[in-house]
Amino acid sequence: MDSVTLHVAARRYLTERYDELANRYVELPNQGRVVDGYDYSPEAWRIFPRYNVVAAILEQVERLDPDRLPEFPGLVEALAAAADTAQSPFTEPASNETAAKAMAEERRLFQSTLQGWVTRGGLRVKPLAYRRVLTSAESAERQEQLQQWWGLVGRSWHPMLAEATPPDVLVLTEASMWDEQGLAQVRAALRELSGGRVTELREYGADYLIDVEMFAPRYTGAEGVWSDDTLTWIAFASHEGTVAFGGQLAAALEAEWLDLDRWR
Repeated sequence: MDSVTLHVAARRYLTERYDELANRYVELPNQGRVVDGYDYSPEAWRIFPRYNVVAAILEQVERLDPDRLPEFPGLVEALAAAADTAQSPFTEPASNETAAKAMAEERRLFQSTLQGWVTRGGLRVKPLAYRRVLTSAESAERQEQLQQWWGLVGRSWHPMLAEATPPDVLVLTEASMWDEQGLAQVRAALRELSGGRVTELREYGADYLIDVEMFAPRYTGAEGVWSDDTLTWIAFASHEGTVAFGGQLAAALEAEWLDLDRWR
């Protein structure tokens, strides 16, 4: 087995495991809350700490560059270390004994799965698009560039700024990017423009370098701003139900998206 296969397997497992646990939580009565709404039910405490620790492990795994992975033994060590040590604001300190036990069990489950892959060998997985967590220096550099080129304020942009939105900024409803055809339109336009990798800076949480195939300018509970190394375009998803495009991407969408007006 090679390093790329193992890294993809880990990313796939953690992503799918997160979705499985999150879906299980959503199905709980009263959204996992007890009757008075001020605490979680025992079943909720057994579920959501698990997906929080899975998310923390995935973030640490995706700090490894898929283009520059360690040799296989070093990668196995790095993945095992992620299982042991990955943390986020949602994983430490453990809120109670049930949460601590659930997170410890989830860490052991990933470790066991990892060892199974290594021991059995012959692992086959479908490729994944590139995604890597940016370093702090990379995030700061891109934010500064966007402030200079596009007038980004913190990590906010039009139409959330105090000044009027320029007429060449295309502002659409958030729903346009949850529509699969709309999202496909934006990705196709971006591939025509550059096809390079995209930086994603979020209001909080990790920032990423991603392939165009993973570009989804959506509000996910944290506002986001996107661009690439050309700095010829920008996208911004706000908490107010808008997604805005500027530069060459806005112009391309105006020219090529036939039913664009329904999303303005």
